Amino acid sequence: MPAAPHYDFLIKLLLIGDSGVGKSCLLLRFCDDAWTPSFITTIGIDFKIRTIELDGKRIKLQIWDTAGQERFRTITTAYYRGAMGILLIYDVTDEKSFNNIRTWHSNIEQHASEGVNKILIGNKSDWLDKRQVSKEQGQALAEEFGIRFMETSAKVNEGVEDAFFTLARDIKTRLIDSNPDAGASQGKSQDNSIKVGAPPAAGTSCC
Repeated sequence: MPAAPHYDFLIKLLLIGDSGVGKSCLLLRFCDDAWTPSFITTIGIDFKIRTIELDGKRIKLQIWDTAGQERFRTITTAYYRGAMGILLIYDVTDEKSFNNIRTWHSNIEQHASEGVNKILIGNKSDWLDKRQVSKEQGQALAEEFGIRFMETSAKVNEGVEDAFFTLARDIKTRLIDSNPDAGASQGKSQDNSIKVGAPPAAGTSCC
């Protein structure tokens, strides 16, 4: 008889955005409480796991970090469908990465499951002297999309926990609180050994 999992529910998150906006740094900060000044280039797709507690439930977050480069787009779009929540990330010091959020959002509309939870993240908020995108611009775009907005800094660990916890709570409200049985089966039917590089199997997501 297989051992019971050490969590109540499994939530799959996806990080998307241009190359260099700090997706991998945000993931490293959230999962390992670490930061590196080195530029991390994600090749294709990577993921980390962190288990958190929300409202007395243990939630296992499986967070997929996608490559921003164009040549990896066909690989990463396969992961949209299995995501329950998506973080759209831009760099507040890079206006182009902000403008490209519209393209990333259209990719979600095209490839992700209907009703997937989304949050817009303006990263590198600590770089005050190099800022090109105002907080008001980010808020306005988020309101246009009808999604939440936050600014973060992986370097100084500002807003990172809030961003992931806020998205996870929204997903829990949408998928689990409204249908506890579906949420339980989602969490307890998953194998703890996850293959890196393999896209989520069709039909495994409850959303």
